[in-house]
Amino acid sequence: MNKKIILWSVIASLAGFLFGFDTVVISGADKTLQELWHSSDFFHGSVVMAMALWGTVIGAIFGAIPTNKLGRKKTLIIIGILFTISALGSALSNDPWTFAFFRFIGGLGIGASTIAAPSYISEIAPSKERGRLVSLYQFNIVFGILIAFLSNYVLSDTGEHAWRWMLGIQVVPALIYTLLIFYIPESPRWLLSNNNHVKAAQILKQIEPDSDVERIISDIKKSDKDVKVTETILSDKYRFPLILAFLMAAFNQLSGINAFLYYAPRIFQEAGLGQSTALLSSIGIGIINLIFTLIGVFLIDKLGRKKLMFIGSIGYIVSLGLVSAAFFYGWTGMLVPIFLFLFIASHAIGQGAVIWVFISEIFPNQLRASGQAFGSSVHWVLAAIIPSLVPIFFSEFGAGYMFAFFAVMMVFQLLFVLFLMPETKGVALEDMELNLKFKK
Repeated sequence: MNKKIILWSVIASLAGFLFGFDTVVISGADKTLQELWHSSDFFHGSVVMAMALWGTVIGAIFGAIPTNKLGRKKTLIIIGILFTISALGSALSNDPWTFAFFRFIGGLGIGASTIAAPSYISEIAPSKERGRLVSLYQFNIVFGILIAFLSNYVLSDTGEHAWRWMLGIQVVPALIYTLLIFYIPESPRWLLSNNNHVKAAQILKQIEPDSDVERIISDIKKSDKDVKVTETILSDKYRFPLILAFLMAAFNQLSGINAFLYYAPRIFQEAGLGQSTALLSSIGIGIINLIFTLIGVFLIDKLGRKKLMFIGSIGYIVSLGLVSAAFFYGWTGMLVPIFLFLFIASHAIGQGAVIWVFISEIFPNQLRASGQAFGSSVHWVLAAIIPSLVPIFFSEFGAGYMFAFFAVMMVFQLLFVLFLMPETKGVALEDMELNLKFKK
């Protein structure tokens, strides 16, 4: 594979590192902030903890606008700036509302990154390697999660302001990422959709130096012409990919993954582990996540998206059922962490590896950012709602019922995979319309 494509994909996928780090870093400050600002469970869950997620929802809903108007590259630069501002502001905040505001800004960056980064990588990647390259974004998400857990553990003994260091350290990777994005070129497919034929041809020549660039451009333009100016992702002919994006994104969150990542230390403490052991177990979650994401990245273009989702669905059902049983029957010690390790492994090899790849593939070039925005919006609306309810759910019903609910939802995901989800492995983006049968 062209080394330039790999390098550009790695740089763009670093937005995922910031996404993962930002999502999980708050878990280390969870109880400290609630005690510091004397917040109720409702206020702490829905404002302090979840405000970044509501920012993510807005970023996902409107992220297609700069991605389409300004281009993939400029949007990725803006995302880096948002993460930098958020990290600084959150670390320096002295009240919950200011803190929530800066966390909201970081959320905007996360939401927009789920549109711009996968879209960019899918548009520069060869069909046979597209799954692997786009899933680098997911790999960086889990790498960011692991580094956030490690960082929280290392910084947890830095005094009463440890939470400030935990949140502020993100400034470093955010600045590095922002500078690196200036190196990558714009997506040639975006350039063609904006009538910049010459520059698109130059970049395509770098991507595929031995290919007939004019033929590739002709295929892309022909595909773009099939999308009428008046058409949107809500047009009848795109109903099937819209349903696929909705279900893929919804089931991702109905697994309970974000609820767990946000409250991992608290869940482990509920299972009878001490605070220090809970933080160490969280690091174990990060390591398992990283290992099985690597396996998913390796297999996604070999086994395909559908088989990985099938494997992950079975793992979800078994692991979540065991976690629920552990809380109902009072199984203590390391059983709960072991079951949750299995849950994370199932997520990493299935939904984690597939979601951003799959959604970035199933819409035509001119509607890709809008389709990505739709899927991301569904994902992040649920990602905002579910974690914000966790503190209340814990106190009112208990962890056993919560994990039982997630297990039942994964049975429905298994049915979706078996009877509705198509395979997109190895299909050229311009041929996806025939593969998914968009037309009536």
